[in-house]
Amino acid sequence: MNQDPLLDELAGLAVEAPAGLLDRIAARWTVLPSPIGELSVAWTGQGVAYVHHGDGFAAAFRSRFGRPLVAAARPPAGLGPALRTGRLSGLPLDLGGLGGFQRDVLRAVQEIPRGEVRPYAWIAARAGRPRAVRAVGTALARNPVPLLIPCHRVTRSDGVVGEYVFGAAAKERLLLAEGVDLGRLGGLAKERVFYLASDTTGVVCFPTCHNARRITAAHRHGFRTLDAARTAGYRPCRTCRPDALAG
Repeated sequence: MNQDPLLDELAGLAVEAPAGLLDRIAARWTVLPSPIGELSVAWTGQGVAYVHHGDGFAAAFRSRFGRPLVAAARPPAGLGPALRTGRLSGLPLDLGGLGGFQRDVLRAVQEIPRGEVRPYAWIAARAGRPRAVRAVGTALARNPVPLLIPCHRVTRSDGVVGEYVFGAAAKERLLLAEGVDLGRLGGLAKERVFYLASDTTGVVCFPTCHNARRITAAHRHGFRTLDAARTAGYRPCRTCRPDALAG
């Protein structure tokens, strides 16, 4: 990566730059392993700002953030584990350049547990704009910190994995690594089953909810709609919140 001209100018100052000046105008970066290969990651004094897969990292970062980059000796504490597991564990993120709706969308995405998925419409409802499903897709495509905000856990309601900022193959790889049974999801979708209920608990869930995965075959019932499940006497799961789709 070529040195940014601004950094050359700073290096040529006649006196030492004020403490913290560099962190206010530049971002640190490094390369780290992840479940989908090496990622380039940049961060500021406020937190991790950008995660990039493949070539063109420097140009993409400068185009989006307008900051020079400085190679870091080491990553922030917790960044490596967060990329591997999707659990931030207190790792700060710098999302200062995002609009209000995109922040709401990404906050909703952070509610999805590892090993589970939610449809785009669920995210739209949780973000307060239940009709803005297409806008959710656009917001996710511009997620600056994939894996750390796990937008790969948002899928189409018809059982298709859907698009992903790093490509559909990477999305499938991440979901499979987290224990999502994509074959089962696709099979249920072909049968027009989008909710699973237990006649033992009287609860209806999204199929990947950890509560749904515990339902035995003898007590499991599938439904195409939440209204149909409610009519049959089931209440929405308080963990996976399928009723969020009602807006």
